[in-house]
Amino acid sequence: MIDLGKFYGRLLDRYGPQGWWPLLDCGGRKPAAAGRRAGYHPGEYDFPRSREQCFEICVGAILTQNTAWSNVEKALLALRQAEALRPRAMRDLAPGRLAELIRPSGYFNLKARKLREFTRFFENLGGRVPNRAQLLSVWGVGPETADSMLLYAYAQTTMVVDSYTRRVLAFFEPELATATYDQLKDRCEQGLPRELPVYQEFHALVVEHAKHGGGNPD
Repeated sequence: MIDLGKFYGRLLDRYGPQGWWPLLDCGGRKPAAAGRRAGYHPGEYDFPRSREQCFEICVGAILTQNTAWSNVEKALLALRQAEALRPRAMRDLAPGRLAELIRPSGYFNLKARKLREFTRFFENLGGRVPNRAQLLSVWGVGPETADSMLLYAYAQTTMVVDSYTRRVLAFFEPELATATYDQLKDRCEQGLPRELPVYQEFHALVVEHAKHGGGNPD
Protein backbone atom coordinates (compact mmCIF):
# COMPACT_ATOMS: atom_id res chain seq x y z
CA MET A 1 0.00 0.00 0.00
CA ILE A 2 1.20 3.48 -0.81
CA ASP A 3 1.93 5.83 2.09
CA LEU A 4 -0.57 8.59 1.34
CA GLY A 5 1.10 11.06 3.67
CA LYS A 6 4.40 10.77 1.81
CA PHE A 7 2.59 10.75 -1.53
CA TYR A 8 0.82 13.97 -0.57
CA GLY A 9 4.16 15.53 0.33
CA ARG A 10 5.66 14.61 -3.04
CA LEU A 11 2.68 16.06 -4.89
CA LEU A 12 2.87 19.26 -2.87
CA ASP A 13 6.59 19.57 -3.58
CA ARG A 14 6.03 19.07 -7.28
CA TYR A 15 2.96 21.22 -7.92
CA GLY A 16 2.72 23.58 -4.95
CA PRO A 17 -0.47 24.70 -3.18
CA GLN A 18 -3.45 24.68 -5.51
CA GLY A 19 -5.85 27.11 -3.85
CA TRP A 20 -9.15 25.34 -4.42
CA TRP A 21 -12.16 26.08 -4.60
CA PRO A 22 -11.88 28.71 -7.38
CA LEU A 23 -14.04 31.80 -6.81
CA LEU A 24 -14.99 34.49 -9.29
CA ASP A 25 -13.76 37.32 -7.08
CA CYS A 26 -10.28 35.84 -6.56
CA GLY A 27 -7.58 37.03 -8.93
CA GLY A 28 -5.96 33.65 -9.29
CA ARG A 29 -2.36 32.69 -8.57
CA LYS A 30 -2.36 28.96 -9.20
CA PRO A 31 1.25 27.91 -10.03
CA ALA A 32 2.27 25.45 -12.72
CA ALA A 33 -1.34 24.62 -13.45
CA ALA A 34 -2.50 22.30 -16.20
CA GLY A 35 -5.78 24.23 -16.22
CA ARG A 36 -6.92 27.81 -15.77
CA ARG A 37 -5.45 30.27 -13.28
CA ALA A 38 -8.52 32.39 -12.56
CA GLY A 39 -10.15 32.16 -9.17
CA TYR A 40 -7.58 30.09 -7.27
CA HIS A 41 -6.11 31.19 -3.94
CA PRO A 42 -3.10 28.99 -3.07
CA GLY A 43 -2.03 28.98 0.56
CA GLU A 44 -5.21 30.66 1.77
CA TYR A 45 -7.52 28.33 3.65
CA ASP A 46 -9.99 30.79 5.19
CA PHE A 47 -12.42 30.72 2.28
CA PRO A 48 -15.32 31.16 1.95
CA ARG A 49 -15.30 34.57 3.59
CA SER A 50 -18.97 35.35 3.13
CA ARG A 51 -22.37 33.70 2.78
CA GLU A 52 -22.33 34.66 -0.90
CA GLN A 53 -19.02 32.84 -1.49
CA CYS A 54 -20.35 29.81 0.36
CA PHE A 55 -23.37 29.76 -1.94
CA GLU A 56 -21.19 30.24 -5.03
CA ILE A 57 -19.08 27.20 -4.10
CA CYS A 58 -22.19 25.08 -3.60
CA VAL A 59 -23.62 26.22 -6.93
CA GLY A 60 -20.32 25.40 -8.61
CA ALA A 61 -20.29 21.95 -7.02
CA ILE A 62 -23.62 21.22 -8.69
CA LEU A 63 -22.75 22.79 -12.02
CA THR A 64 -19.47 20.87 -12.31
CA GLN A 65 -21.27 17.54 -12.43
CA ASN A 66 -20.33 15.85 -15.73
CA THR A 67 -18.54 18.85 -17.22
CA ALA A 68 -15.24 20.73 -17.21
CA TRP A 69 -14.65 23.66 -14.88
CA SER A 70 -14.19 26.05 -17.83
CA ASN A 71 -17.87 25.46 -18.67
CA VAL A 72 -18.89 25.99 -15.05
CA GLU A 73 -17.04 29.28 -14.96
CA LYS A 74 -19.01 30.52 -17.98
CA ALA A 75 -22.26 29.60 -16.25
CA LEU A 76 -21.22 31.28 -13.00
CA LEU A 77 -20.23 34.44 -14.84
CA ALA A 78 -23.61 34.48 -16.59
CA LEU A 79 -25.37 34.11 -13.25
CA ARG A 80 -23.34 36.91 -11.73
CA GLN A 81 -23.95 39.21 -14.70
CA ALA A 82 -27.69 38.56 -14.27
CA GLU A 83 -27.33 39.31 -10.54
CA ALA A 84 -28.61 35.80 -9.85
CA LEU A 85 -25.66 34.31 -7.97
CA ARG A 86 -27.41 34.89 -4.64
CA PRO A 87 -29.93 32.58 -2.98
CA ARG A 88 -32.97 34.85 -3.05
CA ALA A 89 -32.28 36.05 -6.60
CA MET A 90 -31.80 32.49 -7.84
CA ARG A 91 -34.97 31.35 -6.08
CA ASP A 92 -36.96 34.11 -7.78
CA LEU A 93 -35.69 33.32 -11.30
CA ALA A 94 -38.10 31.63 -13.67
CA PRO A 95 -36.96 28.01 -14.27
CA GLY A 96 -36.46 28.62 -17.97
CA ARG A 97 -34.36 31.72 -17.34
CA LEU A 98 -32.15 29.89 -14.84
CA ALA A 99 -31.67 27.02 -17.29
CA GLU A 100 -30.68 29.44 -20.03
CA LEU A 101 -28.10 31.18 -17.84
CA ILE A 102 -26.40 27.91 -16.92
CA ARG A 103 -26.58 26.43 -20.43
CA PRO A 104 -22.73 26.37 -20.81
CA SER A 105 -22.48 23.80 -18.00
CA GLY A 106 -24.53 21.21 -19.90
CA TYR A 107 -27.61 19.28 -18.74
CA PHE A 108 -28.94 22.74 -18.00
CA ASN A 109 -32.62 21.87 -17.46
CA LEU A 110 -31.69 19.14 -15.00
CA LYS A 111 -29.13 21.31 -13.24
CA ALA A 112 -31.60 24.19 -13.02
CA ARG A 113 -33.94 21.95 -11.05
CA LYS A 114 -31.04 20.82 -8.84
CA LEU A 115 -30.10 24.42 -8.15
CA ARG A 116 -33.66 25.36 -7.25
CA GLU A 117 -33.91 22.42 -4.86
CA PHE A 118 -30.57 23.25 -3.28
CA THR A 119 -31.34 26.96 -3.00
CA ARG A 120 -34.47 26.18 -1.01
CA PHE A 121 -32.41 23.95 1.27
CA PHE A 122 -29.65 26.56 1.63
CA GLU A 123 -32.08 29.29 2.65
CA ASN A 124 -33.76 27.03 5.20
CA LEU A 125 -30.39 26.38 6.84
CA GLY A 126 -30.34 29.95 8.09
CA GLY A 127 -26.55 30.03 8.11
CA ARG A 128 -26.12 26.68 9.89
CA VAL A 129 -23.56 24.13 8.69
CA PRO A 130 -25.33 21.09 7.23
CA ASN A 131 -24.19 17.53 7.80
CA ARG A 132 -23.57 15.02 5.04
CA ALA A 133 -26.89 13.21 5.49
CA GLN A 134 -28.79 16.47 5.16
CA LEU A 135 -26.97 17.37 1.97
CA LEU A 136 -27.54 13.93 0.51
CA SER A 137 -31.26 14.33 1.18
CA VAL A 138 -31.37 17.20 -1.34
CA TRP A 139 -32.50 16.09 -4.78
CA GLY A 140 -29.53 16.14 -7.17
CA VAL A 141 -26.80 16.13 -4.51
CA GLY A 142 -24.73 12.93 -4.52
CA PRO A 143 -21.73 11.91 -2.40
CA GLU A 144 -19.06 13.74 -4.38
CA THR A 145 -21.11 16.93 -4.58
CA ALA A 146 -22.00 16.78 -0.88
CA ASP A 147 -18.38 16.22 0.14
CA SER A 148 -17.22 19.07 -2.11
CA MET A 149 -19.68 21.40 -0.43
CA LEU A 150 -18.65 20.28 3.05
CA LEU A 151 -14.90 20.50 2.39
CA TYR A 152 -14.78 23.76 0.45
CA ALA A 153 -17.96 25.71 1.27
CA TYR A 154 -18.28 24.71 4.93
CA ALA A 155 -14.63 23.98 5.88
CA GLN A 156 -15.40 20.50 7.19
CA THR A 157 -12.65 17.87 7.21
CA THR A 158 -14.29 15.34 4.94
CA MET A 159 -12.45 13.99 1.91
CA VAL A 160 -13.66 14.42 -1.66
CA VAL A 161 -12.79 11.68 -4.14
CA ASP A 162 -13.54 11.52 -7.84
CA SER A 163 -12.55 9.70 -11.01
CA TYR A 164 -9.11 11.35 -10.90
CA THR A 165 -8.54 10.04 -7.37
CA ARG A 166 -9.52 6.54 -8.43
CA ARG A 167 -7.26 6.57 -11.48
CA VAL A 168 -4.22 7.99 -9.67
CA LEU A 169 -4.43 5.75 -6.59
CA ALA A 170 -5.29 2.63 -8.59
CA PHE A 171 -1.89 2.99 -10.27
CA PHE A 172 -0.38 2.05 -6.89
CA GLU A 173 -3.23 -0.05 -5.48
CA PRO A 174 -5.07 -1.75 -8.38
CA GLU A 175 -7.90 -2.96 -6.16
CA LEU A 176 -9.03 0.65 -5.76
CA ALA A 177 -10.09 0.67 -9.41
CA THR A 178 -13.27 -1.14 -8.38
CA ALA A 179 -13.72 0.34 -4.90
CA THR A 180 -16.95 2.12 -4.03
CA TYR A 181 -16.97 5.87 -3.49
CA ASP A 182 -17.08 5.44 0.29
CA GLN A 183 -14.30 2.83 0.27
CA LEU A 184 -12.04 5.17 -1.70
CA LYS A 185 -12.96 8.07 0.57
CA ASP A 186 -12.18 5.98 3.68
CA ARG A 187 -8.83 4.91 2.23
CA CYS A 188 -7.81 8.55 1.80
CA GLU A 189 -9.09 9.68 5.19
CA GLN A 190 -7.31 6.85 7.00
CA GLY A 191 -4.03 7.59 5.25
CA LEU A 192 -3.83 11.36 5.74
CA PRO A 193 -3.70 13.75 8.71
CA ARG A 194 -7.20 14.97 9.49
CA GLU A 195 -6.50 18.63 8.71
CA LEU A 196 -8.52 20.93 6.49
CA PRO A 197 -5.58 22.24 4.39
CA VAL A 198 -4.34 18.67 3.83
CA TYR A 199 -7.75 17.44 2.69
CA GLN A 200 -8.29 20.39 0.39
CA GLU A 201 -4.82 20.23 -1.09
CA PHE A 202 -4.77 16.46 -1.50
CA HIS A 203 -7.95 16.43 -3.54
CA ALA A 204 -6.75 19.32 -5.72
CA LEU A 205 -3.23 17.94 -6.11
CA VAL A 206 -4.48 14.53 -7.22
CA VAL A 207 -6.55 16.23 -9.93
CA GLU A 208 -3.51 18.25 -11.02
CA HIS A 209 -1.32 15.14 -11.03
CA ALA A 210 -3.87 13.23 -13.12
CA LYS A 211 -3.88 16.05 -15.67
CA HIS A 212 -0.12 15.64 -15.94
CA GLY A 213 -0.49 11.93 -16.65
CA GLY A 214 -0.55 10.42 -13.16
CA GLY A 215 1.93 7.73 -12.20
CA ASN A 216 4.81 8.16 -9.79
CA PRO A 217 5.47 11.88 -9.16
CA ASP A 218 9.22 11.37 -8.45
